[in-house]
Amino acid sequence: MLPSVFGEKLFDDMFGDAFTLVPAFAKNASVFGSNVKNLMKTDVRELDNTYELDIDLPGFKKEDVKIELDNGCLTISAARTADSEEKDKKGQFIRRERYSGECSRSFYIGENIEPKDVTAKFENGILQIAFPKAPVPKQPENKLIPIA
Repeated sequence: MLPSVFGEKLFDDMFGDAFTLVPAFAKNASVFGSNVKNLMKTDVRELDNTYELDIDLPGFKKEDVKIELDNGCLTISAARTADSEEKDKKGQFIRRERYSGECSRSFYIGENIEPKDVTAKFENGILQIAFPKAPVPKQPENKLIPIA
């Protein structure tokens, strides 16, 4: 993971207004705008023998989240669909800002880690994942033969 060098808004909303001016995009403007970058904010914590991830997934349910481990790459994905009705029982929507769609993040955790080594818990909109540190390979011993 590389940190942002120039801050979060350098190119993020360059075309934001253009999308809201076109009627086809105005209905789904949050998908193209700055709301997407706020999804799946993650804290990574290193402990003695494990790593822990705390991933913010507000508004998602446990059933909306999927975790996969493939070739050392841990991928977390979440999907939520919104009711496509323009009107609900209480009236017509004027603006919708809550996110609906899919998002995912991937972390390389090492090819030595097996799915059984990874634990996950979802509570209050926070997905907590823990996995052991990959063992550090032993350095080969010098097999020098002394010369007499």
